[in-house]
Amino acid sequence: MTCPCSRSRFGWLCRLCSLVCAVVGCCSLPSANAQNLDKPLQSIDEEITAFAYAPNGRIVYSVYRKLKTKAYDLEHDDVWLQEANGKRRRLLEGQKYTRGTQPFSYLIDSFRWSPNGHLILAQLLTTTVVDESGKAEDSIETMLFDDSGHEIRINKGGNVIPDAANATWLPDNTTIAFLSESMKPRVLFSLKYARPATGAFPSFYEGRTFRDIAWMPGASAAIAVEQDHNFAGPARLQRLNLLSDEDKELATLDAYEGGISVSPSSNKVAYFIDKEILELRDLASPNQVARLRIGLGVFRWSPDESRLLLKRALEKKSGDLVWIDLPPLAPISANHEIPIAQPTPIPILHGLTFRDFALSPDGRSVAVIIPGKRNLLVFPLLR
Repeated sequence: MTCPCSRSRFGWLCRLCSLVCAVVGCCSLPSANAQNLDKPLQSIDEEITAFAYAPNGRIVYSVYRKLKTKAYDLEHDDVWLQEANGKRRRLLEGQKYTRGTQPFSYLIDSFRWSPNGHLILAQLLTTTVVDESGKAEDSIETMLFDDSGHEIRINKGGNVIPDAANATWLPDNTTIAFLSESMKPRVLFSLKYARPATGAFPSFYEGRTFRDIAWMPGASAAIAVEQDHNFAGPARLQRLNLLSDEDKELATLDAYEGGISVSPSSNKVAYFIDKEILELRDLASPNQVARLRIGLGVFRWSPDESRLLLKRALEKKSGDLVWIDLPPLAPISANHEIPIAQPTPIPILHGLTFRDFALSPDGRSVAVIIPGKRNLLVFPLLR
């Protein structure tokens, strides 16, 4: 069972509870809701660099692989697909993946599925040797393939979009929107487009620059943090129609730190305004706002949007997972500071730390990557 004192808002009471429970074992009694970490629903015993759930619950994942040549030790990740029944098949064998004559290494940083659950975008962190002296250049690219492992070529060329980050498939499953660096390193981005059948086509937002973009689920739209290239003035929260140049300014932001994410219903947006405070905003009524002091981290929305699952660490860094209950939004009052809620974090998985995580599409389980070995485990989410 769980001692109610362990969730107190008073830190000294939580520490006292932990000490007493450790001595007398009062909170360690077995219960129907106890999490058994020895029996995950699924496990993949590989050194995993990235993974993502498909809409139907399948998991695409990449496995770290080294490739030795006469001159260089390279890195070429494999890509695998695990079906809902646990069967696995390899979509890409890294040691056989080549292009051009220049040696290159790549690690897969992230995946994104198409709405129909059959097409995959893989973001690559690539290092390419550019001359005989061994000089190398780093870049971000996006690779396209389908769930059978077949390459999706761009306008009959290669299956990689250069300088493409945070790429997504639009609902037509044929159009790709992505970000391209316009101010390095990863300070400002421009919005670009491509279609496999015809290649790149002109952006509706040519000349505009953005600090970040969150794609709206199931819609040809996005919520963007726009910033002038000269940083003249504050960042502005914009709603962009991705298939036209129609946009709507939602708010002027006091500050922006990162992590922008749209809720599953596309009714709300959340983002960090600094290293401590998360801001929530209603997209239909942008004056409806809430702020929470939770500390900078990586978060995912629960399906009902009542709470967030937060990893209390940055991307690719290990941290524990906690539920954060979300407060109601309230109108911003003129000349009044927005109140800051301080919710009590609710730990899961015994407070252990994980390198990465994702909620299943139905919200009933969580997949985590274990630090060190980077194995992937899937656990049920207990109510």
